[in-house]
Amino acid sequence: MRYKPTYLFLFILPFLLASMWGCAAIDSTSKVPSDDATLTVEATEDGSEVLDAELPADEATVPEPETTAAEELIQLENLGAWVPGNPYTPEEASYDFPVTMNKQVEFYLDFFQNKQRAAFTRWLERSTRYVPMIQEELRTAGLPQDLAYLPMIESGYNLTAYSTAKAVGPWQFMRSTALDYGLEINKYVDDRRDPEKSTKAAVAYLSDLYEKFGDWQLAVAAYNAGGGKISKGIKCYNASDFWELAQEQYLNNETKRYVPKLIAAIIIAKNPEKYGFTDINYEQPLTYETIEVPPLTSLRAVEVACEADLDELRNLNRNLPQLVTPPYQENYELKVPVGQKDLVAENLPRVKQTVTTDYKTHVVDGRENLTKICQLYKVNKTTLLKANNLRKSKLTKGQRLRIPYQITNYALLDKDMPLQAGDQAENRLVLHKVKRGETISLIAGRYNVTPKLIASWNGLSNINQIKVGQQLALYVTDTSGTANLVASRSGIKRETVAAAVNPAYYEVQNGDTLWNIARRFDLTPDQIRQWNNLDSDVIHPGTRLQVSDPEAVGSLSMLLP
Repeated sequence: MRYKPTYLFLFILPFLLASMWGCAAIDSTSKVPSDDATLTVEATEDGSEVLDAELPADEATVPEPETTAAEELIQLENLGAWVPGNPYTPEEASYDFPVTMNKQVEFYLDFFQNKQRAAFTRWLERSTRYVPMIQEELRTAGLPQDLAYLPMIESGYNLTAYSTAKAVGPWQFMRSTALDYGLEINKYVDDRRDPEKSTKAAVAYLSDLYEKFGDWQLAVAAYNAGGGKISKGIKCYNASDFWELAQEQYLNNETKRYVPKLIAAIIIAKNPEKYGFTDINYEQPLTYETIEVPPLTSLRAVEVACEADLDELRNLNRNLPQLVTPPYQENYELKVPVGQKDLVAENLPRVKQTVTTDYKTHVVDGRENLTKICQLYKVNKTTLLKANNLRKSKLTKGQRLRIPYQITNYALLDKDMPLQAGDQAENRLVLHKVKRGETISLIAGRYNVTPKLIASWNGLSNINQIKVGQQLALYVTDTSGTANLVASRSGIKRETVAAAVNPAYYEVQNGDTLWNIARRFDLTPDQIRQWNNLDSDVIHPGTRLQVSDPEAVGSLSMLLP
């Protein structure tokens, strides 16, 4: 196909303009929303796929230094042109980061002392928890120890800081950079929130940036904007330092303010009394012990096993957003408070997990149907209908529905008193989330039910088609699968003790099957058929079935330490 000259010019024009304005382009590695902000799926070591999803609401907080960003940028703009600073060498402090003084640095000295005084006080208080560890890493790497105050302007030393650009943790790592420097990020682990692991990664990143630019102010600017952005600016404007580059209309104002803001933070943090920050309640340096625990160990179980509360354990293990250790790591080094390691080692094997089902109430509005409500609460239709004794899916405005959900509790088994494993005659709802590699036969075997029963309970048209993440409702009795799972994880042994069982009868209800009734009373269908002279598995509502034998010996499942 041939193009007319006019069309050819219009086709080439965008490329010419991009070439002319290349120096003003925003670098994709800067801390702005980019492809890094998309959700991604990765394969873990055990082959399962995990989602790099948003953090739980109580695990993500807005970085405090960013709450006044708009105001800062306006006031910095009113200061006029950016000019190089003069060396700043006061007698009361020494610096190993190049500290200079100009009107932008003076602005932040004033801003921290006044407008942001309360926040800066909190940052000073938190700083002593992490600065000694950060300075040791910097010292070992041969980097300026004053860089230990960089997390102060990034996050205020907040491990749960989560920016609008999806930068995470005290060093505010974007996902791609974090992965480049060896941090693990998936559904179960986010090492950007581990103060030590993220510090090691940040030190390595800063070291690489300094090697590239040979100037610490440019390296710090590149930490914010990306190395490509700074390299392009130096080339386009023949700049020799940060201040020359800041004079041009090239860098984002966010990056321009980054260097003077860090300088001001260093000056105050190294001599807070001079700037009016007195009576600071400094936190103690970070200390802890580690203990190896099995996969999927819950912090709530560890809380029961020791004399620490959940908040303390969470603060030590902020890189575990789900509050459980990853399933693909056989021996995970969990952090516990100093003095608690031996107690956890002694008690954790005796912590029993109990999964129960509770119900919340949902009031139907005029626009909702059963499908929407099931999607809202991630419950299948069959389960919701059974939970509310409904035969039809038609709903009315104002109707109150019971919504089942799981509750997991942990209890420490007494050393001398074995704990009985629940009432076997009770039919209990258990919600099971399908994991990668599970089949309906595998799940059925775990809960001692048949695949057909699971299909019936969940309205499955094809018994062989279940999906990872799908929630299945299981109506089981003793949930021996759950008990065995707890036993295998915690080292508790399972024993069977003989006990006499009295004769009992059961009246068949709508939806009952012979298998369902057999499992409820810890029997086999053959036993029920024999005791009730049944020729087949067909039973009808209202039929009274004998479900125990006076001469039989049942079994009670016991969990013994």
